[in-house]
Amino acid sequence: MRNPWLALEAGADAVQRAGQLRRAHERFLTGGTVAAPVRDVVADSWRRCAGARLAPESMAGVEMDDAGLARRREAHPLARAMPLFRELLGTIAEDGAHLLSVCDEQGTMLWVEGHRQVLRRAERMNFVPGARWSERASGTNAPGTALAVDHAVQIFGAEHYCRPVQSWTCAAAPVHDPRTGRVIGAVDLTGGDHLASPHSLALVQATARAAEACLAAPEADPRASGPPLPPDVCTLAVLGRDEALLHTPETRASGRPLRLGRRHSEIVLLLAAHPDGLTGEELARELYGEREVHPVTLRAELSRLRHLLGPLLDSRPYRLRERPHTDYDTVGDALAADDPGAALDACSGPLLPGSSAPGVLRLRRLLEQRLRRRLLTRPEPRLLERWLCTAAGEEDLEMWEALHAARPTPGTAARVRELRAAYGLRPSVPGPGGAGNRHATYPQRPRG
Repeated sequence: MRNPWLALEAGADAVQRAGQLRRAHERFLTGGTVAAPVRDVVADSWRRCAGARLAPESMAGVEMDDAGLARRREAHPLARAMPLFRELLGTIAEDGAHLLSVCDEQGTMLWVEGHRQVLRRAERMNFVPGARWSERASGTNAPGTALAVDHAVQIFGAEHYCRPVQSWTCAAAPVHDPRTGRVIGAVDLTGGDHLASPHSLALVQATARAAEACLAAPEADPRASGPPLPPDVCTLAVLGRDEALLHTPETRASGRPLRLGRRHSEIVLLLAAHPDGLTGEELARELYGEREVHPVTLRAELSRLRHLLGPLLDSRPYRLRERPHTDYDTVGDALAADDPGAALDACSGPLLPGSSAPGVLRLRRLLEQRLRRRLLTRPEPRLLERWLCTAAGEEDLEMWEALHAARPTPGTAARVRELRAAYGLRPSVPGPGGAGNRHATYPQRPRG
């Protein structure tokens, strides 16, 4: 049986297949029909691209400047895996025919490396660090499609939805956080038609698995790295992760942060948000809402947490004797300093995304609302696009209208019409210079 993730089956003629795919691509663009030899994974991707009203001549947009890119690289988990990527794929990328690239979970290229001449060729299609290569932004391509379907995949020639990319072939595999299972990015090899082989797909798959094993090691935890912190400062990482990481003076000395379970992560975050402390009843409401939970349940959780934290956890009321500085605070500080770009850089994901505790949901929504308000106050297209590529922003009608007003394109107009129809609103689209009624309450699909 043919492997559906491989571009060419054994014995296939690459030149003949390339011509067949070009004709199939044109038939799809003109008539919307898909026929053999187009693989299902490619056909599904083409339909997603067409549904997003992506123009076939589109090219990836570069949305990060050098400073923003440097901050994102430093903060991203895959920075810790880059030596491994270079060791396993770097020699291939330096042979004058290939490029090694690594993108984040939103499809933004963080690293693109290889021979100088190949890099210059790739620049013509904006295959560069800081460019967005998600399917929605750049059409069918190996890293973007690997992220969309959460599977390693090859994309060959005219299987790419956008024509500027069709002279290339690529193979990519998603990389997952070994603790939460969430996709945190993808590793990719890009080059010529010779990459459409089982070898390249197996290679990127093995490299992605090796990276996940690397990240699973405590000393390789990406959030445990970064610039040195004062030895007496406690910090708490809660954005984009279901299990918080707590750095105390003791754990910093050992180089191993304390990884908290989900419920303990919620408790420590809520106590950090209430430095004056919470009574048992107040903490129970923050954790369980109106559900009836026996007080013994909470006391047992706190007893186990006290065993982990020692004297850091106090009682009557429950509080932290030293409030940790959180990455949630870092985003808030950037917003207070009127630096929305830094706030987006620091916001590496939703606050404890797996939590449904009422107190956590309230903090998560508050942070999201603060970011949205600032981005809408003085709309900057580059920042709006970054927000719209997040899970929180993908169906945010008001943000799409603001982007269309600031920088109208056929794609933004189509997305606004699509969302307004989904929300049962009139299909009007604001023109340039006006984002519609900014004081209206826009419907948003429920998020946790």
